[in-house]
Amino acid sequence: MQMRYYTDEKNLQIIMALLKAYNIRKIITSPGTTNHTLVASMQNDEWFEMYSSVDERSAAYMACGLCAESGEPVVITCTEATASRNYMPGLTEAYYRKLPVLAITTTHGADKVGQHLAQVIDHSTLPNDIAMYHAYIPSCHSSKDETLTAFKVNEALLELSHRGGGPVYLNVESVASRNYLVKELPAVRKLERYTYSDKLPELPSGKIGIFVGSHKKWSESEILAIERFCEVNNAVVFCDHTSGYHGKYHVTYSLVASQDLYQSDLCKLRLLIHIGEVSGDYFSAGIGGSAHEVWRVSEDGKLRDPWNKLHCVFEMGEQAFFNAYSENQKAVSIHIIDQYKAEYNQFINKFPELPFTKVWIASQMIPKLPVNSYIHFSVLGSLRAGNFFELPDNVRSNCNVGGFGIDGATSTLIGASLANPNKLHFLMTGDLAFFYDLNAIGNRHVGKNVRILLINNGDGTEFRMYWHPISAFTKEDADRYMAAGGHYGNKSVSFVKHMAEDLGFEYLTASCKDEFLQSYEHFLNSDVADKPMLFEVFTDSEEENFAVHTARNLVADKKLLLKNKLVNTLKKAAGEQIIEGIKKIIK
Repeated sequence: MQMRYYTDEKNLQIIMALLKAYNIRKIITSPGTTNHTLVASMQNDEWFEMYSSVDERSAAYMACGLCAESGEPVVITCTEATASRNYMPGLTEAYYRKLPVLAITTTHGADKVGQHLAQVIDHSTLPNDIAMYHAYIPSCHSSKDETLTAFKVNEALLELSHRGGGPVYLNVESVASRNYLVKELPAVRKLERYTYSDKLPELPSGKIGIFVGSHKKWSESEILAIERFCEVNNAVVFCDHTSGYHGKYHVTYSLVASQDLYQSDLCKLRLLIHIGEVSGDYFSAGIGGSAHEVWRVSEDGKLRDPWNKLHCVFEMGEQAFFNAYSENQKAVSIHIIDQYKAEYNQFINKFPELPFTKVWIASQMIPKLPVNSYIHFSVLGSLRAGNFFELPDNVRSNCNVGGFGIDGATSTLIGASLANPNKLHFLMTGDLAFFYDLNAIGNRHVGKNVRILLINNGDGTEFRMYWHPISAFTKEDADRYMAAGGHYGNKSVSFVKHMAEDLGFEYLTASCKDEFLQSYEHFLNSDVADKPMLFEVFTDSEEENFAVHTARNLVADKKLLLKNKLVNTLKKAAGEQIIEGIKKIIK
């Protein structure tokens, strides 16, 4: 008789591997067809402690009793159709008693729901009080599927004990494979969650960085905590203009990280600590992909894994976290921050003369923003250009990267300006974002402290950037329906001027560097003027693309250049199908 081991269904393998990683061994099964592949695999592994109950309602209540007495989580599993409905009374009991019962129901697949197929019912919506968390786990057909499955199952198993714990519900697709020849379960990363009361893990040895996404306003005590942590652990803080931290260990790294043909050894971190929310700095965010592991620190305790490197989540305030890892520690004698600053300055010093574009404008304006002013950036090009350059001390900045739409930049600026009428509030915006929120400049609460820099290329330049997929089309084809050329006056020199002046703005304009240099000092004057200002500058989308390409190619690493040439050559010869495999081989 042929020996049987584990099923070859990857999603079921991942579930079993993580059950073992979390030391969840008690299983109560109910006989059925769609769950038999999982049950057969479990019963082939003596590690699992198996029990049987024909009646699913009884099985769920058995799990409640076994949970309560053993103090351990218990898995119940059954087939689809109304078998799973019979779990509800027992899961309700588990919910109100906070008992960690994991229900694994099985299904032929979400695509079968609603098609009048026998035994297929809809598990997508559950009563509020039978599970703390529920998810659908489809079959895996790619490495991306496997990554998402591991994430969801980790999320589910952590919820069994999260904030007092309770039942969890997974509806899992199975194709009823008859292949049981897999002898070992895959290695799957188990995620850990720590709270204030837990003993925290030790920091690993090696380079440590802190990545700050968009962040609420920092308190003095939070700044002191992060700086003390950096001081004693030789760490730096990677920021963009939504991070809000400007302390001594702040690193403006977007310019360095953006380079097409350069990868800094300073980016190869042993540990990256992730705080804050969504980041609009695509380039610096890439640092997470080079880190060995990532720790997430947030009071919400939720798993956030943008780089697929997450190992630990700390459900606590940032101040408490940083204080815990710096108590009774001495400052390092030589700090690595100097290397990061030197590298940034090396790239700034290589900056060539650029055409009249967002990047050039940002290089002139950002360093000269008045002290104690506020600047808001629209997404995406304005924030990208601004992030290449360091802000002056005491200048606050922000951008709507939460929902990441181009709408609302002007309205957000106006709202912020109302909080302190004596503080200048600047907006750096592209034409699409500006016209999208055009009605905001007519709001009767617009104050004298509002100053808007409108960079009008008439095109939606983001679609013409050399890496953007739409850039593969001619400008004529792209602007027909994919991109945004020709809208909103098509770079009219009078449209915005008349509207701005009629609404009480002082209007300034420039179409070249000389005209800009004649007006921008007045625009940046630190005194609140008699009326708000709108400074419209006209640029060319092709030159915008050239400027960004130039800024991202200040240095070329010969090995990386050769690698990219080889990949591009092979891509043309072999096609897209095998390019990912080629990249892995020559990595």
